[in-house]
Amino acid sequence: MFKMNKAQSEAVKGIGVPMLVLAGAGSGKTRVITEKIAYLINKCGYAPDSITAVTFTNKAAREMKQRVNKTLGEESSSGLNVSTFHTLGLRIISSEIASLPYRRGFSIFDSEDSINLVKEILKEKKLPIDFADNLRWQISKWKNALVNHKQALKMATSTVEKQFAEVFADYDKYLQVYNAVDFDDLISAPCYLFKENPEILDRWQNKIRYLLVDEYQDTNGCQYQLVKMLVGIRAAFTVVGDDDQSIYSWRGAQPENLRLLLRDFPSLKVVKLEQNYRSYARILKLANTLIGENPHVFDKKLWSDRGYGDPVQVIRCKDQDDEVLRVVTEISNKKFLKKAKNSDFAILFRSNHQIRLFERALRSRQLPYKLSGSFSFFALAEVKDLMSYLKLIINRNDDSSFTRIINTPRREIGLKTISAIREYAAKRKISFFKAISEQAMRDTVTPNAASKLEQFSSWINSIAERAKTAKGEVILKDVISETGYHRWISANAKDKVMAARRRENVNDLVEWVESIKTETGDTLADKVAHLSLMDMLEKNEDEDNSDRINLMTLHASKGLEFSHVFMVGMEEGILPHRASIDEDESVEEERRLAYVGITRAEHNLTITYAARRRIAGDIIECIPSRFLFELPQDDLEWFGKGGKKDPAESKEKGRAHIAGLMSMLNEKN
Repeated sequence: MFKMNKAQSEAVKGIGVPMLVLAGAGSGKTRVITEKIAYLINKCGYAPDSITAVTFTNKAAREMKQRVNKTLGEESSSGLNVSTFHTLGLRIISSEIASLPYRRGFSIFDSEDSINLVKEILKEKKLPIDFADNLRWQISKWKNALVNHKQALKMATSTVEKQFAEVFADYDKYLQVYNAVDFDDLISAPCYLFKENPEILDRWQNKIRYLLVDEYQDTNGCQYQLVKMLVGIRAAFTVVGDDDQSIYSWRGAQPENLRLLLRDFPSLKVVKLEQNYRSYARILKLANTLIGENPHVFDKKLWSDRGYGDPVQVIRCKDQDDEVLRVVTEISNKKFLKKAKNSDFAILFRSNHQIRLFERALRSRQLPYKLSGSFSFFALAEVKDLMSYLKLIINRNDDSSFTRIINTPRREIGLKTISAIREYAAKRKISFFKAISEQAMRDTVTPNAASKLEQFSSWINSIAERAKTAKGEVILKDVISETGYHRWISANAKDKVMAARRRENVNDLVEWVESIKTETGDTLADKVAHLSLMDMLEKNEDEDNSDRINLMTLHASKGLEFSHVFMVGMEEGILPHRASIDEDESVEEERRLAYVGITRAEHNLTITYAARRRIAGDIIECIPSRFLFELPQDDLEWFGKGGKKDPAESKEKGRAHIAGLMSMLNEKN
């Protein structure tokens, strides 16, 4: 057993009462959960298979199980159940299938399956499929609140709400027809099962003699009800969480579930883990001061015995390009001055759109990086579309690329036509593109569809001929222009901001293709090969433990720690996000998000903001985030304020830069 402080020991050894462990950032909560499981087995006589621990990600569940195995040994911990909430729900459904409206071998619909089913129902009801995203979100919200389709229909107060409830009813009906559950059903179905079958609930309460829940502040209403049912009147449980790190309301998380525990379990014992083992005291002072602006059910204050630490830098940048340059320069300087590795650094963002410029700058300086918690550039729909065009132009046998872009932008080529192409190609054992070039295939579809296929085939052949001699970026621009891709984006985006962002991503791809210099040449084939390799490398980066700078969203950074942290874009409209500014409760969550970012830093924290920023093609004047002025000002060092540079800072960085160059030259010689 590791050496525990007083609060940790109290959390581990408190068994006879329901327990809430308020675990501040960096306070060793995972070790506490691991030690508590060991204590239950070794000291309290619990059988491993009578203990269940749940968390929110497969990665967290794996790490917890590995730690328990290391502490107890695999033999002693055999039978212990450590899983996500959804895996626990699946285990219950599979075990009690005879009492549920499903058959063995049921399917689990992912988000894409679910949204496609909603779209099919909307088409069937002759309703606009533009409703699909909002409707799927509303169905999820209903399920997480344990509201069934009959209740939703009774609650409807408008025509739209009634239509949504009717689609919800059909959605559940079709799921049963398909013998399928969606992601939300994995939690809601066990809740309904237990509510309607007390004897089954009793069996599971006896099976799970002790329940531990990690990241409890992230539970939604349905998950809370599942916990409440499983622990019953015996209330043998420990939940671990931190209301100051509740940042997932958009996923249905309800931090008020911490308050509900006090109501539903009057004998609840609250233990606070406040000693932080990660950060210097100055960083924790900033975090405590900032989060103190939020109302609290439980008060706690992080502290550290690691020393006070360096002042936190706040850098005012002229614009987003200057921000990128300053951050990348700071990293280069710190690498030299602190003898730091790339993996010691993290650049944290509020929104995905901030990332692209940093990716480009790091690549241009040949600084390796790892992107987490965000879509890779290659995963963006518009980038995938245009890359598919380029791949098909280079290789007319690429059926995957053909399928993606045959009707993007729309060419009045429907699913029936695509099915006919697929069947014909399979019989002839040829590619889809070769199939549409044959008159026999075109004779199997309507005259209009045949005409559209012939036009598409001729155009691809024509542009492929041009691609033999033209530069890659010229061909890409031709594709964008001749398909009307920008117009199609504008017509199909949810709003003008999203349309502008997607067009900007297209322009980024064009600039990237222009900037690529390969050893073999500037043709489309050369550049597509280069980009395809970059795509594959990004897909494999999760398995790559090499030394890389960490790029991630603030949401993705939760639970991680880095020696040197850069929080970028600390402006009104970014952090706090523009959508939250008119909603006080949302600003509280944005403040918690900033708190999470600050507490990722072990040694150094640097915060940047831009005086002006290009957004959707317009240059706007930026206002520094209100959160900057909620921090203790004596602990901040401001640079670039009013456009001034610190002479001593410039001199030191100049020396560091020259020394770094000399070092690299010496290594080469």
